[in-house]
Amino acid sequence: MKKVLFISSTGGHLNELLQLKPMFNKYDYTIVTEKDSFTESLKEEYKDKIQYLPYGTRSKILSYIFKYFMVCVKSIYLYFKIRPKYIITTGTHTVVPICYLGKLFGTKIIFIETFANSTTKTMSGKMIYPIANLFIVQWESMLKLYPKAKLGGSIY
Repeated sequence: MKKVLFISSTGGHLNELLQLKPMFNKYDYTIVTEKDSFTESLKEEYKDKIQYLPYGTRSKILSYIFKYFMVCVKSIYLYFKIRPKYIITTGTHTVVPICYLGKLFGTKIIFIETFANSTTKTMSGKMIYPIANLFIVQWESMLKLYPKAKLGGSIY
């Protein structure tokens, strides 16, 4: 069974990622997201299939720099622990280190640009687009911004 890592930040990006739940049991999967009060409650449902990265917000820049360094370190640990063949992500900044590490080691990267953006690129979209094996947008208008993307339609 193929190992698939589903990863996103918490909040709306995680909500989008969880829309892919029907796919989870088709693979040897692991979910990775930021740790907060909501995502801790997911441990009941997903048990050892969910792992956490430190939560950091860019609005607190000094603590964010430290926490992002910790995200990078933990991403290295999780990547080699899980050894996924595929990484499927809905973004944001949290996913960038593990996607680049995965690309370096031959993992296929599938990025789904958020439903929330229909006319502008996200920062994580800009960063992952050059390395993605498959880049999916949810709005036809986004194909102008990401010419190599595939229109996947709404994830909801």
